[in-house]
Amino acid sequence: MRGVMNTKAFCAALLATTLLTGAASAAETTAHPALWPAAKSQGLVDPRTEAFVDSLLAKLTLEEKVGQMIQADIASITPDDLKTYPLGSILAGGSSPPLGAPDRSPIGPWLKSVEAFRDAAAQRQGGTQIPLMFGIDSVHGNGNAVGATLFPHNSALGATRDPELIRKIGAATAQETAAAGFDWAFGPTLTVPRDDRWGRTYEGYSEDPEIVRSYAGQMILGLQGAVSQGGVIQQGHVAASAKHFLGDGGTHEGKDQGDTQVSEAELIRLHAQGYVPAVNAGTMTIMASFNSWNGEKMHGNKSLLTDVLKGKMGFDGFIVGDWNGHGQVAGCTPKNCPQAANAGLDMYMAPDSWKDLYANTLAQAKSGEIPMARIDDAVRRILRVKAKLGLFQQARPLEGKEAVMASAEHRAIARQAVRESLVLLKNNGVLPVKASANILVAGSGADDIGQQAGGWTLSWQGTGNTKADFPNAQSIYSGLKETVEASGGSATLSVDGSFDKKPDVAIVVFGETPYAEGVGDIKTLEYQPGNKTDLALLKKLKAAGVPVVGVFLSGRPLWVNPEINASDAFVAAWLPGSEGGGIADVLIGDKAGKPRTDFHGKLAFSWPKTAGQFTLNRGDKKYDPQFAYGYGLTYASKVRVGTLSEKPGFTIATENVSNYFVGGKTPSPFEFKLIPTTAVQMRPVDAGNVQEAGRQLTFSGDAAAKAALEADKAFDLSFQANADIDLLIDYRVDAKPTAPVALSIGAGKLDVTPVLNASPVGEWKSLKVSLKCFQAAGTDVTKVTAPFELSTAGKLVVSLQGVKLTTDPAGAVCPGKAQ
Repeated sequence: MRGVMNTKAFCAALLATTLLTGAASAAETTAHPALWPAAKSQGLVDPRTEAFVDSLLAKLTLEEKVGQMIQADIASITPDDLKTYPLGSILAGGSSPPLGAPDRSPIGPWLKSVEAFRDAAAQRQGGTQIPLMFGIDSVHGNGNAVGATLFPHNSALGATRDPELIRKIGAATAQETAAAGFDWAFGPTLTVPRDDRWGRTYEGYSEDPEIVRSYAGQMILGLQGAVSQGGVIQQGHVAASAKHFLGDGGTHEGKDQGDTQVSEAELIRLHAQGYVPAVNAGTMTIMASFNSWNGEKMHGNKSLLTDVLKGKMGFDGFIVGDWNGHGQVAGCTPKNCPQAANAGLDMYMAPDSWKDLYANTLAQAKSGEIPMARIDDAVRRILRVKAKLGLFQQARPLEGKEAVMASAEHRAIARQAVRESLVLLKNNGVLPVKASANILVAGSGADDIGQQAGGWTLSWQGTGNTKADFPNAQSIYSGLKETVEASGGSATLSVDGSFDKKPDVAIVVFGETPYAEGVGDIKTLEYQPGNKTDLALLKKLKAAGVPVVGVFLSGRPLWVNPEINASDAFVAAWLPGSEGGGIADVLIGDKAGKPRTDFHGKLAFSWPKTAGQFTLNRGDKKYDPQFAYGYGLTYASKVRVGTLSEKPGFTIATENVSNYFVGGKTPSPFEFKLIPTTAVQMRPVDAGNVQEAGRQLTFSGDAAAKAALEADKAFDLSFQANADIDLLIDYRVDAKPTAPVALSIGAGKLDVTPVLNASPVGEWKSLKVSLKCFQAAGTDVTKVTAPFELSTAGKLVVSLQGVKLTTDPAGAVCPGKAQ
C-alpha cells in the first residue's frame, strides 16, 4: 500500500508543476529516475535464494549463461536442439501448435510437448542443468487450450470496478495454465489505451490509470500467490509478466508498435501507474514493449529499463522482450542485438531467430561488447525467478489435471465477470425481458462463441474457430434459451432475424469479429462503415413492430449511434468469453418481468459521440463524449436516451488490403485482369450454395496467360508478412492442368501444379500459402499491386470462391518456387 500512496502523492505533485504539458520535446528520450515513483519487489530476494543463485552462477559456463538469456518459440525449435543449446525458456506463441498436434488442442498435447523439451534438455551432456521456463499468452484465461475457461477481455473487466474479482480470475487462470504444463503467463497487460483505433485496446482495463492501478497488484497476486514462500508452481500458481513496459497504449494515432510522443511527466502520470503495484506485489517478470518513446525503441532504452525500472522502481525480477522486439532497436536485427542486453533486457524473446542470436550474443559476451557484469546480472535475475517459481523442485501438482480446466468454480467466476461487466447504455422500457416471453435471438454473434471470445482465443487473432472448439463454453443464445425455458418461455435462434410467429422481443447480438494486434488497428470508430448490415437487421425488426434489445460485442467503444437509435435497449457486452449465460442472468427477469440481477458495469472507456473522437479520455480539455467515463444505467435508472445524432462527423475511405474476391465481388480497389483475353476467359459460377458467387477461369492453352486480382496502386503487406499471415484461396479444379501453373505475388512465383493435380475434379478445396513463402521466392511485400496471380501456358479450368488474407495458419503450405 505504501507504494500506491507514494504514487498518488507523486502524481499530485506533478500536477502542480509545469512539466505536465502533455507535449514531448524532440530530445526527450532519456528518463530521469528522480522524477519516478518508488517501488520495491516483494518476496523475490532473500539470503537463502541468493546463496543458491551464487552457487549456480559459479558453475555455469559462459555458453550456459548466454543460453539462459534466450527464449525460442515451440514452432521454431525441436526438443533435440536442447541437447546442444542450453536455452533458458520456450514459449508457445499465439498460433504455434503443440508438437505433432493441431494448434487447437486440449491440455494433453501441450503437456506432452513440455515434457519432451524437458526430457531433451536433461540429456544435454556436461555442464549444469537449469530447468526451462515455459511461457504462454494466457491473456483471458488459458485461451490456448481447447476446453479452458475464457474470461472476459480486460476492457470488459475494467467496467466491473472489482479488484477482488480480478484476483480470483488471476488464480483461476494460473491453475488452468499450470495444468497444461506452462509455468509462466504473459500477463497482466497494464496498458492505458488512449486512442481507441489501436487494435489492442481490449487488452487494457481502462483509458484511466486509476483502474489499472487498482487491478495490477491483485492480478499479480492471483497469478503468482505468495512469492516470498517460494514454490509458486507447487502452490498451483505461475509466474506473471506485467506488460508492456512502457507506453504501449499511448502511440501516435493508435498505431501498434508505434511511437508514444509524450513528455516524461505524461509517461509517468498515465502509463507507469500500474507498474508500481505490480512490482510491489512481486511480479516475477516484466515484458518490454514494442513501442518507442519519442523515437527510441523501448527494448533499447537503458534509462527506462535499467535506471527507472530496476533502479528507482526496485524491480528484482527479470525483463523479457516481446516477439523479436529487440530487432526493432536502431542498429539491430532479430539475430543480432547487443544494444538490448546492454540497455537492461535480460531475456530475448527470439521465437525464430534464437539460434543465430545465441551465437552472436555469445560472441559479444566473449569480446566484452556485452560486459560480463551485465550477463551475470541478467542470469542472476533469471535464476532467482526460477528458484522462487519452484522449477528446481520436481513436484508439479496441477500438471495434466483435466478437472481443473473449466471447473465449475472457474466457470462461475467467469460468469460473474460477464454479469458485472455489462454496461447498459440505453433502456427505454424493454429490459428486463420476462422469462415467460417468446424471444427471437438474432445477429451474427448470437450463437458464435468465437465472436464473443474475441482475439487471443485458440489462435493469435482468434479467427478460424468453430463451435466444436469450445466444448466447455456456452453461447449467448444458449444461455438465453436455457434461462427462459426454465420459466416457461421460449427462445428461437434466427441469425437473419426472420420469423414466422411475431416474437414478444428480439435480442440482437452483433459486433466486431475477432482480431488482435496489428490486424485490429482501424482508421475510424464508425461501426461497419459503408456496409451497415447489422443496422439493417435492427431496423427490419423495428419496422415489424418488434421491441429490440441490441447486445453489442466489441473490444472497444465504437460509434454506434444509428444502431442505438434502432434499439429500444442497448447493452455494451464487450468480449465476454466462454460464459454467454452471464448475459441472460442480467437481461432476463423473472416471469413477471422483475429483475433477477441488476446491471453493475460502468464505462472504463469513454463512448464516442462521433466516429472521429479517437482520443476521448476523461480529463481531456475538450471532453465531449456520448456516454462519459463512469456511465452505466441500472434498472432503477429513470434515464431515457433520446434520438442520437446519426452524423458520424468523420469519414474516411476504407483501406482494403486483405479481401480480394469475396461473395462474388471484388471489393475496391481490386478487380480481375485477364491477359491475354484470347487465352484466358472468366464466367460466373455458383459457389457456396450462392448463385454466381464464384468465378470460373478457363485457360485455353493457346498462349501463356494469366488471371490476376489487381489494385489501382501498390500497397504494403510487410506487417502481414512479418505476422505470418497467409493468402487463402477457395478453389475448385474443373479440368486438370496440362502444363505447369504458377501462383504469384509480384516476382515471387510458386509452383502450384502438384496442388492442382492432387485436387479431385469438381470438389471445393482451400489453399493457404504464407506470405513469407512468397517473400522467400522473391516478392517485395512493401510494394504489392496484384496479391493473386495465376498463370500457365497450358490448359486449365479452375473456379474461385474466395481470395483473401487469413490470420489462421492451420493447414498452411509453402509450395516450391516456380521455374
